[in-house]
Amino acid sequence: MKKTATRLADGRELIYYDARDDAVRDAVDQRPLDPIATRSEIRHDRLLGDRVAVASHRQARTYHPPADECPLCPSREGRHSEIPAADYDVVVFENRFPSLAGDSGRCEVVCFTSDHDASFADLDAEQAALVLDAWTDRTAELAHHPAVEQVFCFENRGKEIGVTLGHPHGQIYGYPFVTPRTQLMLRSLGEHREATGRNLFDDVVADELADGRRVVLDGEHWVAFVPYAAHWPYEVHLYPKRRVPDLPVLDEAARTEFPQMYLELLKRFDRIFGEGEPPTPYISAWHQAPYHLTDRGEFALHLELFTIRRTSGKLKFLAGSESGMNVFINDVPPEAAAERLREVASK
Repeated sequence: MKKTATRLADGRELIYYDARDDAVRDAVDQRPLDPIATRSEIRHDRLLGDRVAVASHRQARTYHPPADECPLCPSREGRHSEIPAADYDVVVFENRFPSLAGDSGRCEVVCFTSDHDASFADLDAEQAALVLDAWTDRTAELAHHPAVEQVFCFENRGKEIGVTLGHPHGQIYGYPFVTPRTQLMLRSLGEHREATGRNLFDDVVADELADGRRVVLDGEHWVAFVPYAAHWPYEVHLYPKRRVPDLPVLDEAARTEFPQMYLELLKRFDRIFGEGEPPTPYISAWHQAPYHLTDRGEFALHLELFTIRRTSGKLKFLAGSESGMNVFINDVPPEAAAERLREVASK
């Protein structure tokens, strides 16, 4: 992998990740952009103990542009985009409309490919491995950012999820605090250690492998399963079998196997609802240990992949119980979801 860092016309950082060591990335951003001036504010909810980011400038972000005006495609034939080069492999750049900025953290965009009409599932293993390299590098780099406590790499796919740009891309958030979901995991982790002397993540993975009913893929270095108490109609958790706290600590064997496992999962997600159905909307979310834990090694890196579609043509809405009380009601038994995901294996 070759990494080339540059700056856009408004001062934002942009990084090219290339599979070829001889790639030259010297294109200059030709747009007449003013220096970036965004501000986000983190507010603390005293009743719930969590935090809300207030970022009013995001109201002006690009919203469903036509394909020939996509800001994530390469710059070509006089049309200038966020990426100055005429082609690219993988690109990461600071978001022009960030939810978190300055002392409130950092937001980045990850373009998985220059092909506007592709999806992550269409990538080959080499390209998927390059995306993994980019996620890993950004996780390591953001560890040195003074405002970042936890790094979250994720992808939203589909208009049903709220995606406003059709180009295959994801995002990286550098939060200035430990997120509420991670806090809950850490609490359960500590309680389990105190009660049993064992690691909760290890026990969850071991229990799923022993049960077997919810296992979707079982590789040499990774295992994918529908969790026992899945919140979403179709939800899969992907764990490395050797516990590590974050992406930079993954060994070479796990890094090599990941693209095949992940691409297979994504392809199966697109087959869940049968032929002729539109692409399955999903959220893919990496969970990594916050930087300043006393014992980061207790946390287990894992990826959670889920869709809000519960059956053909129907979405799972977060209504009264879910949104009002944070109590999820799942319409699809996890065992049935796992069986369906095994049925739709790639040919």
